[in-house]
Amino acid sequence: MARYIVGKLLQMLFTLWVILTVLFFLFRLGLPDPTVALVTDGLSPEDRAIVTERFGLDRSLPMQYVMYLGNVLTGEFGRSFHYNAPVTAIVGERVANTLILMLPAILISYTVGPLLGVLLAWKRGSKLEAGGITTGLVFRSAPMFWVGMLLIMFFGIQLGWFPTSGMRTFPYEAANFFDKIFTLDFLHHLILPTIVISLYYTGLPMLIMRNTMLEVMGEDFIEFAEARGLSKARIMYRHAARNALLPVVTQAAITAGLAVGGQVVVEVVFSWPGLGLEMFNAVRTSDYPLAQAAFMLMATIILLLNFAADIVYGKLDPRVSYSSQGAGV
Repeated sequence: MARYIVGKLLQMLFTLWVILTVLFFLFRLGLPDPTVALVTDGLSPEDRAIVTERFGLDRSLPMQYVMYLGNVLTGEFGRSFHYNAPVTAIVGERVANTLILMLPAILISYTVGPLLGVLLAWKRGSKLEAGGITTGLVFRSAPMFWVGMLLIMFFGIQLGWFPTSGMRTFPYEAANFFDKIFTLDFLHHLILPTIVISLYYTGLPMLIMRNTMLEVMGEDFIEFAEARGLSKARIMYRHAARNALLPVVTQAAITAGLAVGGQVVVEVVFSWPGLGLEMFNAVRTSDYPLAQAAFMLMATIILLLNFAADIVYGKLDPRVSYSSQGAGV
């Protein structure tokens, strides 16, 4: 087990290095000149050269890459071209805003979704199953910006029950991050975007759980449980569901990692100042340091959560064992 974990961690480090390298060259070779966002038209060529030298853009591409690797190893991701501020501070604030939006929605989706999936498998062939599958597919297919605008128009504008944008009602001054979020006003702003994201994400774990449950229900241990006289509900939710959770756990890890990047369309529709919106703006303005840090953070969390999912596999399914070569069944 220990050798497996060490090997997995080394594999993660190599993967992160590959991602870092690809992002570095992709942004520099595929995006416009970032000096457009750094300088104004009135600056002289000499002043423009001073600005580009300050941000290290006057050096060769290989030298920039070596310097960037050295900075990353020390936890320094540089300064944002657009904000002229440390990237870590900007990303830290934006990712916190994104997490307090995404995590409640994901918790709701991956709690309600699997439970509904078990119910649909239990009621296979019924109108309940048909209606549940149709509803899940509709919300999974419907564009989130469209659903968000419908909720804003109905609940925000026509009924006036919820605010239509932002994290707080302006003007407000928060002493710190906790003062900003632990208020009824913030919760009031959180409800609509959370509903939109939850509706979108719930369908996937529900459908995965239903399909896996149908496979598990044909196993021998289910027939043995029925022969013991156990209730249908206990068989479905305690025995079958535990073995059907494995694909859901994997998908939950991927979804949680991607959630760090936020949902750009939701953040735009609701004017939510999160990381997803900032990533879009960073690419649009060729803000290399900010874009690289944001994408690297998302990739790191996805890899860590996938690693955690591998470990959880062994807890959920006793048939899974680990060796120095990897996991096997």
